[in-house]
Amino acid sequence: MRNIPLEKIRNIGIIAHIDAGKTTTTERMLYYTGKTYKIGEVDEGTATMDWMIQEQERGITITAACTTCSWNDFQINIIDTPGHVDFTVEVERSLKILDGAVVVFCGVGGVEPQSETVWRQADRYNVPRMAFVNKLDRTGSDFFDVIKQIHKKLGANAAAIQLPFIQDDNLKGIIDLIEKKLILYKDDLGKEFDTLDVPADLLGEVDRHRNVLLEKLAEVDETIMDNFVHGKGISVTQIKETIRKTVLQNKFVPVLCGASLRNKGIQLLLDAVCDYLPSPIDLPPIKGIEPETGEYEEILTSDDAPFCALCFKVVVDPYVGRINYLRVYSGTLNTGSYVHNASHRIRERVTKLLKMHANRQEIIDSISTGDIAVAVGLKDTMTGDTLCDESNPILIEAMRFPEPVIQQAIEPKTKQDQEKLGTALHKLEDEDPSFRVNYNHETGQTIISGMGQLHLEIIIDRILREFNVEAQVGMPQVAYRETITKKVVSTGKFIQQSGGHGQYGHVVIEMSSQEMPGSGVTFENKIKSGAIPREFIPSVKQGIMGAAKSGVLAGYPVTDVKVILIDGSFHEVDSSELAFQMAAAIAFNDGLKKANPILLEPIMDMEIAVPEEYMGQVIGDLNSRRAKITSLAVRANVRAIRTYVPLAEIFNYATVSRSLTQGRASYTMEPSFYAEVPSHIAEKIVVGFTSLGLRKSF
Repeated sequence: MRNIPLEKIRNIGIIAHIDAGKTTTTERMLYYTGKTYKIGEVDEGTATMDWMIQEQERGITITAACTTCSWNDFQINIIDTPGHVDFTVEVERSLKILDGAVVVFCGVGGVEPQSETVWRQADRYNVPRMAFVNKLDRTGSDFFDVIKQIHKKLGANAAAIQLPFIQDDNLKGIIDLIEKKLILYKDDLGKEFDTLDVPADLLGEVDRHRNVLLEKLAEVDETIMDNFVHGKGISVTQIKETIRKTVLQNKFVPVLCGASLRNKGIQLLLDAVCDYLPSPIDLPPIKGIEPETGEYEEILTSDDAPFCALCFKVVVDPYVGRINYLRVYSGTLNTGSYVHNASHRIRERVTKLLKMHANRQEIIDSISTGDIAVAVGLKDTMTGDTLCDESNPILIEAMRFPEPVIQQAIEPKTKQDQEKLGTALHKLEDEDPSFRVNYNHETGQTIISGMGQLHLEIIIDRILREFNVEAQVGMPQVAYRETITKKVVSTGKFIQQSGGHGQYGHVVIEMSSQEMPGSGVTFENKIKSGAIPREFIPSVKQGIMGAAKSGVLAGYPVTDVKVILIDGSFHEVDSSELAFQMAAAIAFNDGLKKANPILLEPIMDMEIAVPEEYMGQVIGDLNSRRAKITSLAVRANVRAIRTYVPLAEIFNYATVSRSLTQGRASYTMEPSFYAEVPSHIAEKIVVGFTSLGLRKSF
């Protein structure tokens, strides 16, 4: 049975750039809500939400951790997400199922590269959000500059609803602009504070910033605009109601401030989460597809509606086994019930239901609309699958995950480790949609692919520790791609005659490059008058997609190619699915050769924060790495260099940057796009591939 009404539930994510203070903020939320009795610290490896041993050792968040707490009769379900770009898939799948988000910004660093990435992800899923400017206790922090950056870099209609109260270069309290009150902290734990009137000498500045807030609200709300223009009074209640309404519409972003490490601003942040972020019933009903008809249907946000939930994460627990994280959109589900997996059209039984507090489990009897919980016993349900009532099947749009950009070879050290390695890789692939495992038949190697060096480092560390597998790994390799540069028409024939039935398949395809980079390989059928029977068309597509896994230059996957089936022929007796599959592969490979194929390499969007005195050495080194510098900015006491640089040129850049700057530089990077490899480098890659005797034969 539901204990808390739907309107008092908040499903929120804490998202930000690496090291902005997400986990520290979450830890304070848990402490002040009474969920934990002691504050965990990231730097000491005692943070509740960073429970993995790899997180504790490195002081970073790797996996999105869920927890639930209560504040002023509200239930807040929190997901603390990673900030490192290698684990951006955790942010992606969390935002898919969240109702709102708190975006944390560093008061010194401002809007950093990964801040932009998570903001764009939130835009894609239309998630209402608020901003929390953290670390305002640090030297060089600038609250108002961060707001300017939010306007300029993120294009958000944002305004402060609080101001930092700083005395003697220390953050002593927070000024509430809406109620014009000063919250003055009395103890280091931040539990005791006084609520006072704003000091007289600050009233002018407070009124000025309050007017800025009202102006920003007036831009998106006619009532506030009318009252503001005509000098009518605007009440505190009216301001709060307008902020809530415009946040839900994604038209306004309230900006809060504080210093999580110093225990300041968190209770006010919790109040704002309850006041301004949406409950499950505040948002438009989510849409799904009826599997049989393909028609869109709205999923009613109610416990009385048929059950519907999305599996957004799979984890292999060492004690419980496979567990599935679910977001419930409608209805209720009890332990021991059967559910219908609409994605795979199978029936599954839920043997146990759990509420998660990071890695700690609490057994519950049922889950209801708005809940984020865990189901045990689902054998074949994967990330992105929809679970629903058998009598009311519906399919929620699945998530899309980025393609890996880096790969390594891995092999077991002993025969005994071979089976254990296969099991470990299979489980890790189930958990992480951005991690891929392939077997290269030509080299006999198992290839693992991921989003970056750190991503693969963590995967390998888990294989060694969690699964007790002794394994050897090769050097990281760039995940190159191949594509074409001109439009061609290609013919493929597969004809074999032997004793009885032969094989006959004949296709003509048109190949061209995609207008939109990153579109992958697409197939379109434009056959007219039945030149190829309809039942063979899927085989043609299958043959093309299979051939696209390995290009003609150096065996890398083919991307950004549009394939149109325009003609062909068949034999009434000898034609088969296999024949058309082979003919399509022949046509595709022949077309690749004729269409001036080129190699593509991943280009990283990189930002380096470096002290002024080392900037010359760093820029000189970047130029030698084929980097294209796009901007130079001043940030506190360092220079921020923004650049595009090929991934192949910056392996082990951490070591290089340390030696160039005596360890004083830091950098972040994320995959941005694929670009053509310069011809002299492409030749070396192709020659190296050919010298191994791996060139494709046709």
